[in-house]
Amino acid sequence: MFADLHLHTNFSDGTYTPEELAERAGQLGLTAIALTDHDTVEGCARMSVACPRARLEFIPATELTAELDGNELHLLGYFLDTQNPKLLGKMATFQQVRQDRIREMVARLNRLHIPLPVDSVFAIANCRSPGRPHVGRALVMGGFCATLDEAFERFLKKNRPAWVPKFKISALEAIELIHDAGGLAVMAHPGLNRTDELIPSLVRAGLDGLECFHTKHTPVVSAHYIRLAREHDLAITGGSDCHGLSKGKPLIGTVKIPYEYVKQLKTRLRAGPAAAPGSAPRTPH
Repeated sequence: MFADLHLHTNFSDGTYTPEELAERAGQLGLTAIALTDHDTVEGCARMSVACPRARLEFIPATELTAELDGNELHLLGYFLDTQNPKLLGKMATFQQVRQDRIREMVARLNRLHIPLPVDSVFAIANCRSPGRPHVGRALVMGGFCATLDEAFERFLKKNRPAWVPKFKISALEAIELIHDAGGLAVMAHPGLNRTDELIPSLVRAGLDGLECFHTKHTPVVSAHYIRLAREHDLAITGGSDCHGLSKGKPLIGTVKIPYEYVKQLKTRLRAGPAAAPGSAPRTPH
């Protein structure tokens, strides 16, 4: 029994629909999956219907971009109440900022004499949480770049001409938001952020877990974060960070964790809030 707890659909910057993702997960023999779209839980309703058909356990989740002491990091929220008013209100703000960021990226491309219409990006995205990959796909489909990698390398990577800084909430606020929605807060792909020195502060703020297994974590890196998780009494999670077919072969199933880790997450959820003072009690959904 295995789980993949980091997956994206076309409700953010993935290419699979919730139904396609659930079907693929079922074909791969997974037991449980989590949908972690960026700044949205909109796909969770459809996923909660699709997963039982594929004989899958479904965990509603999201991925939030946050910062602490000037460092960007990503936080995964698991077992969320997807109808929580505070969560939905904040996400509406995050989504508006995302849309404004797309407009600014396209404006910068236009100033570079690349006549990419902003409407074409929003048409490709067809969601409330658009991101850079949608601009990249529009550049490729418009014939301005040959590949998504070229689009990022020439225009969209950090410090490239069309790059626009990403809006980030405070990591402490993100953890509180996840807890208020009844969930568990997990630091995503810590090996990519390289901010191990922040983990003690995050633990004091109520961090619940570390994503130790990830497509871009080597076995040595995974072992390092397993040690850190145990040292700080944090849950261990992992997932493929699959975005569908946006970069060739889909990643789903390439990283899967034993279902025992899902059981441990549930035990932690039932135990209630971590060290963060004033956190709302968490109840399984």
